[in-house]
Amino acid sequence: MGISSSDIVPLSQARSNFSELAEAVKAGAEKIITKNGESYVALINAQRLDYYHHLEREHMHLLLIDDAARGLDDVAAGRVQDARSVIQSIKRRRSA
Repeated sequence: MGISSSDIVPLSQARSNFSELAEAVKAGAEKIITKNGESYVALINAQRLDYYHHLEREHMHLLLIDDAARGLDDVAAGRVQDARSVIQSIKRRRSA
């Protein structure tokens, strides 16, 4: 969904027309509220916000899966170190 100029609303106008803006957003619009001519906040419908949060969680899970796959590749290739020796090395560097 694209944003048109009618979806950009100054904060002063948003204050005076909040009910109308809320109804438009509930119907599917997204509004960008500006302050001093710059984007300030967005007004979106609660279901869409839930959807965006769901997508963000899925993205995080995909990143974790990718990290795990790289770790498994490192193990298979023999690129491993003993955890205790790595921790001791880090402690020595911090104390130096």
